[in-house]
Amino acid sequence: MRDPQRELSHRIRVFVFRYHEAQPVYLLLRAAQCESFWTPIHGPIGFGEKLESAIRREVMDDIGLARPNRLIDLEMPSRWQLGDEETIEWVFGFHAQPRADDMRVDMRRWSDFRWAQFPEAYPSLELEYDRAAIMRLHTLLHAA
Repeated sequence: MRDPQRELSHRIRVFVFRYHEAQPVYLLLRAAQCESFWTPIHGPIGFGEKLESAIRREVMDDIGLARPNRLIDLEMPSRWQLGDEETIEWVFGFHAQPRADDMRVDMRRWSDFRWAQFPEAYPSLELEYDRAAIMRLHTLLHAA
């Protein structure tokens, strides 16, 4: 049972991918702060906001893409607690087919970005949870 004193927040993590020469490549972003690391898109889910709406909003705000060709629920939510705040993160894959002029990375939030194939993307991710998520996404893409 959840402690009524504890604040519960929901967040999303979105691995944007596309295909290049029949292989998936993954978008990695580096936050615009000192000593940041490579990460997928992430952000809060607003009060009363649906998961898909939050995903579309974060992807549009961060890189300017509106609709996925396919949205994949990785079915691996994580739950963690820090002090009085409990957070649940929902992780998705977002299949994009951006043309070069479609993508507009918000350089106020992100200092750098790159597309990487799995062997380069996996070790670039700092958090073990992100590595597990990209491994699951990559496995699902190859099973399809």
